Amino acid sequence: MARPATGFRGVDVPAEADLYRCVHCGLCLSSCPTYVETAMEMESPRGRLALMKAVNEGRVEITPRIVSHWEACLQCRACEAVCPSGVPYGRIMENTRAQVKAAGLQGKELRRFSRFFLNSALPRPRRLRFGAHLVRLYQRLGIQKLLRLSHLLYLLPGGIARFESNLPPMSKRFFGPSETVYQAQGERKTTVALLSGCVMPLMQGPTMEATVRVLTRNGCDVVVPVGQGCCGALNAHAGDLETSRAMARINIDTLLAAGVERVVTSSAGCGSTMKEYSYLLKDDPEYSAKAVRFGEMTQDVTEFLVGLPFQAPSSTVNRTVTYQDPCHLAHAQRITAAPRTILNAIPGLELVEMEDSGLCCGGAGIYSSVQPALSRRLLKRKMANIQATGAPEVITANPGCMLQIEQGLKAQGQPGTVRHVVDILDEAYSLER
Repeated sequence: MARPATGFRGVDVPAEADLYRCVHCGLCLSSCPTYVETAMEMESPRGRLALMKAVNEGRVEITPRIVSHWEACLQCRACEAVCPSGVPYGRIMENTRAQVKAAGLQGKELRRFSRFFLNSALPRPRRLRFGAHLVRLYQRLGIQKLLRLSHLLYLLPGGIARFESNLPPMSKRFFGPSETVYQAQGERKTTVALLSGCVMPLMQGPTMEATVRVLTRNGCDVVVPVGQGCCGALNAHAGDLETSRAMARINIDTLLAAGVERVVTSSAGCGSTMKEYSYLLKDDPEYSAKAVRFGEMTQDVTEFLVGLPFQAPSSTVNRTVTYQDPCHLAHAQRITAAPRTILNAIPGLELVEMEDSGLCCGGAGIYSSVQPALSRRLLKRKMANIQATGAPEVITANPGCMLQIEQGLKAQGQPGTVRHVVDILDEAYSLER
C-alpha cells in the first residue's frame, strides 16, 4: 500500500488517488513532445509518474537527477487528452514541483528565473510594467543590438547573456486595465471582463486591442478592470502554489466585482489556469465557492466568440495560413474547433493544416529559458512542419506560442508572420469600413 512522502508537512503533494490512476498502458508516449524527441522512458509521462510513485512510497528520495526529469516536462498536458484512465497529470506535476521547491532541489536555472521574474515581477504589476518600459527603451535605443554585437554580456555572471537573448520584443504600445468601458457596436448582447494579465499586454499590446475591437464588434461591452494581475499560471507550473493562489484571489475579487456575465481571455495558458482556480483554491473556505463560479464564467476568446455566435466578416482576406494549436487550449481546455471555425468563416482565407499541430512548439511559458536545448529541438521540429505547409502566415491563440514561433522564423531566416486568431479576424472586419 502506498504511503505519503515524508518531510513535506504543509506542502502540496500529489494525491494518491491521482497518482495511481496510471495503468502504464503507454498511450501517452506518442503524444508527449519530450518522449517523441528523446525516446527516453524517463522523459515520458509514464516514466515521470513512476518516479513520483517511487518517492511517494518511500523507495527513493528526491534527488537532483530525478528532478531533472520532472523539470524537462513541458506541462503541455497532451498526455491528458489521450489518457484512458483520466490521469490529471497537470496538477500532479504542479504538486510534485511544489515538493521539489520545498526540498530546495529546483534546478539552478529555474531557481534563478523564479527569483528574478516569477517572485519579483509577476506578482507586482507596477514593477513588471516599469521593467517593461526599461526593456523597451533598451531595445528601441539600439543598446540591445550594440551589446549583443560586442558580446560583453557573456562576461557577466549568472547566465545573464542567455536570459537576455530570450528577451521578447516589447510592444510599441502597452495595453492594460483602465476605467474605460468599451461600448458594444450596435445592439448590446452581453458585458464581459477581459483579462489583461501580465506579459501579453506588454509584448502583444496590439493583439489585446484587437481583442477589444472584435468583442465590441460582436455586441459586447468590454471592461478591463483595474486591480487585476497575472493569472498565476507560471508560478503554479514552477511549484510556487502559494503565490499562484494569492494571484488567483486577486483576480477573482477584481473580476467578479465588475459584475460581468463572462470573463474572457486571449491567452490559452491563462484561460486554462483560471478555469482550474476551483482546484487551486479547493481548501480555501472563503474562496472555494467563488473559484468554482469564476471558472465557470471564464472562456477563451475563440470559444466565447463561437458561442455568441460571432458575425462572419463580409470582406475578403486572400491569404494562405496554417494554424498552431496552443497546448493549453487544445489539451487542457480541449478547444480545437473554435479557432478553426473563426478562420474558416473569413472569406478568401485558406487554412492549410500542419502535421502535428498539437505537438508543443517548445515555448511552454518559461521553458525556453530554463530548458533551452530541448526547447530548440522541439522548435526545430515545429518549424519544419510549418515550412512544409507553404503558408506564409502562422495563426495561433497564445502569446507564448506567438513568441516562440517568431523566434523560430527569425533564427532560420524564414519569411513569414505569426498572429493571433483575433488579429486576423480584426483585420477582416477592418476591411469592411
